[in-house]
Amino acid sequence: MAFRFIHTADLHLDSPLRSLALRDPDLAELIADASRSTLRNIIDLCLSERVNALLIAGDLYDGSQTSMKTARFLAAELARLDAAGIRAFIIRGNHDAMSQISRELTPPPNTHVFDGRAGVETLSHGTTRIAIHGLSFRDPHAPESLLPKYRPPEPDALNIGLMHTSLNGAAGHDPYAPCALSDLQASGFDYWALGHIHKRAEYPGQTCVVMPGIPQGRDIGEPGAGSVTLVQVDDAGQISLEPRIVSVAGFAQVKVDLTGVEEWRDLQGAMEQALDTARLPCPHLVARLRLQGDTPLAPRLLRDRDLAQAEAQEMAKNLGGVWVEKLVLDLGARAPVAGALGALAGLIESDIRPSDAYAQALEGLRRDLEAALPPEARDAVSDLDLATMQTGLSEVLERLRGQG
Repeated sequence: MAFRFIHTADLHLDSPLRSLALRDPDLAELIADASRSTLRNIIDLCLSERVNALLIAGDLYDGSQTSMKTARFLAAELARLDAAGIRAFIIRGNHDAMSQISRELTPPPNTHVFDGRAGVETLSHGTTRIAIHGLSFRDPHAPESLLPKYRPPEPDALNIGLMHTSLNGAAGHDPYAPCALSDLQASGFDYWALGHIHKRAEYPGQTCVVMPGIPQGRDIGEPGAGSVTLVQVDDAGQISLEPRIVSVAGFAQVKVDLTGVEEWRDLQGAMEQALDTARLPCPHLVARLRLQGDTPLAPRLLRDRDLAQAEAQEMAKNLGGVWVEKLVLDLGARAPVAGALGALAGLIESDIRPSDAYAQALEGLRRDLEAALPPEARDAVSDLDLATMQTGLSEVLERLRGQG
């Protein structure tokens, strides 16, 4: 009889909104409640699939939260598993260690929360003995590998480890409990249930290592439909993995090619088609529209971008389940410019913007800002790419051209 469990991490319950562009009150409400709705979806999935356990590999909370409503909500959802006889195993990650309420959770009888000392919980499933290993963060920072602190694998058992780690490091993530993938694969465990990095990754092998990714993204830097991993271990010990979409909303950069588009109504049609095509396998799409290409409409778009954005947001609502959080112009054709300000805009566009020095300067500013922020706020700038950071310069150039 197969042993089946759901593996997730990084729910960041009640995480504050990270995007200043979420000015639409309906959209803001949707994203503000998305982490809770996603947890409900995960619990619903556990119940419908009749799994044996739920594994949560850290960062249930989001830093220095003080509301006990979050802890009570989590306890109520875990109680649904308890009523169905489904076990839950949780470790605390770096954000949980910062949270003032993470230790206030009184879990139901089915739930085991590992503490700051490596532990192992055993259970029987048919003729198979299952050993669940875990270790929680005591402090917000863990500069060294936690793997040496884990207990050795239990003999004659299916050994599953929960760990919150940045592995060998990833863009946008500080080195929390760094650990070599090769060391995990040589540990003698059967499955490592990881958390911390918000992008999904699977590393199959004799020891299966999985980073499930964030189940509900919070802004454009965490794109796509979020998922959890449904894991099945058959009687022969073979492990199969199945991603399951659980997110309420997914963020996406949606490119619209306007090459040769001459009429405003054709612009509207191109935006609508791009939004409809970009739908994700979750109820809502939150799109950042990027208009590209050489088009005679460039001068009008430079002047009336606010109008184009308002029209895009309205047509998105008419499509149902689609939202536009921002419209970005990346057009090849430009309006004719004149005067000193127009000449300055042209110089910036032709000489400064494409230069390596400018890109390096932007990256340096991002690093300085990231280092100056408290740890719980660094994710807001760590995932910024060059194109996103250049958006501000694009807006300045548009204003210069308008006054040239």
